[in-house]
Amino acid sequence: MTPVQQQPERPHPNDPGHQPVVPFGMQVAGAWAWRVGLILVVSAMVLWLLGQVGILVIPLMVAALFGALLMPVVKWLRRIGLPQGLAVAGTLVGLIGVVLGGLFLVGRQMVSGIASLGQQAVKGLIQIQGWLTSGPLGLSNDQIDSYLQEALDALQNNSNTILTKALGVGTGFGHFAAGLLLCVFILIFFLLEGERIWGFLVSFFPLRARPAIDGAGRRGWLSLGNYVRVQILVAAVDAVGIGAGAAIIQVPLALPLGVLVFLGSFIPVVGALVTGAVAVLLALVANGWVNALIMLGIVLLVQQMESHLLQPFIMGRAVSLHPVAVILAVAAGSTVAGILGALFAVPVLAVANSFIRYIGARGWEHDPSLPDIHGVPPAPPEDTTPGAPAGAAHGSAPQGPTDGPASSVGAMPDPQP
Repeated sequence: MTPVQQQPERPHPNDPGHQPVVPFGMQVAGAWAWRVGLILVVSAMVLWLLGQVGILVIPLMVAALFGALLMPVVKWLRRIGLPQGLAVAGTLVGLIGVVLGGLFLVGRQMVSGIASLGQQAVKGLIQIQGWLTSGPLGLSNDQIDSYLQEALDALQNNSNTILTKALGVGTGFGHFAAGLLLCVFILIFFLLEGERIWGFLVSFFPLRARPAIDGAGRRGWLSLGNYVRVQILVAAVDAVGIGAGAAIIQVPLALPLGVLVFLGSFIPVVGALVTGAVAVLLALVANGWVNALIMLGIVLLVQQMESHLLQPFIMGRAVSLHPVAVILAVAAGSTVAGILGALFAVPVLAVANSFIRYIGARGWEHDPSLPDIHGVPPAPPEDTTPGAPAGAAHGSAPQGPTDGPASSVGAMPDPQP
C-alpha cells in the first residue's frame, strides 16, 4: 500500500512567524477609507439633490428659523387663554406689522435723503476728477473722456449679456415671490401643528430608536431657537451701534444703514465686513475722507465689542460652538451654496451639534419629557447608598437571564403579535 502523503501544515495566523499579506495597520486604514469615502459620496449626492430642489429647501429652512423664533410667542398666547388658531394668527400679524413698519420708516428716510446724497455724490465725483488731473497721475481731460468713452462702448458691446442678466434677475424675483409664499404657508403649519408633524416624522424610525430620535430632535430645536434669538440680539446691537454712530457724525441714510447692518449680521464674519465697508464708503462719498475714517473707527469699535463680548459670552453659551467651528462652517457654506450657505451654515451646525451630543450622552435615558410621550418607564434616580451594586444607577436592569436581546433604558419594546 502506498503511504498517504501528509499535507504541510499551514502557519496559524497567531503564529509569531506568520507574516500576513496585508499588514494590520493597512487593513484598518482600508476599512476606514472605504467607509469615509462612502459617507462623502452619499453626502455629496444629498447636497446635489437638495440643490436641485432649492425652491423647496430654502423656504423650509427659513420657515424653521422663524418657527423656532415665534414658537415661544405662540405658547405664551396659549397660556393666557387664546386658542391655537388665534395665537398663531396674532403672532403672524404682529410679525408682519413689525416688518412693514420697519420698511415704511426706512423707505421714508431713503426717499428724503437720496436726493441730497445724489448731489453729494456728484460733488465727490467732481473732486475725484480734479484729483486725477492735478494729482500724481496727472491725467488730462481728454484722457479721462477717452476712458469714459471706452467704458460706455464696453457697456454697449455687452448689452446682450446685460439684458440676459436682467431677465435672470426678473426670473429670480419670481422665484423669490414663490418661495416667500411657500415659506409663509409652511410657517403657519409649523406653528399650528408642529408637534403632530414631528411625531409623524419620528414614526418612520424603529420603535427602539424613537425615544433617542425624538429627544435629540427636540434638543436640536431648542438650540435653533436659542441661535435665532441670540443672533437677533447681536444684530440689533450692531445695527444700533453703527446706525447711531453714523447719525452722530451726520452720515446720510443712517437708519437704512442700520437696517442693512442688522440684516447683514445674520451672516457671520462676511456680513459684518460687507456692511462695514458700505458704511465707510457712504461716509466717504457724503462727507469726505476724514468722516470716513471716523466711521471706520466706529465700525471697528462696534464689531470688536461684538466679537469679544457678545459672541463668546452669549452666542457661545447658546449654541456651544467654538469660533473656529463657526468660521469654518461659514467658509464651507459659502463655498457650497454662496450667501444662503453662509446664512444657514451656523444654525445647521448648531442643530447637528446638539443632536450628536444628545445621542452620544444617551440623553433619552434620563429625559423627563420622553416617558410620557413614548410610554417608557422613567429611569429611577441613581442610588448613592454605600454598598449599592454597580448598575443600579440610570435605571439599569438587574443582571440575569432575559427573554431576548438586551436593550438600553428608554428603548421602545417590540410590538406584541
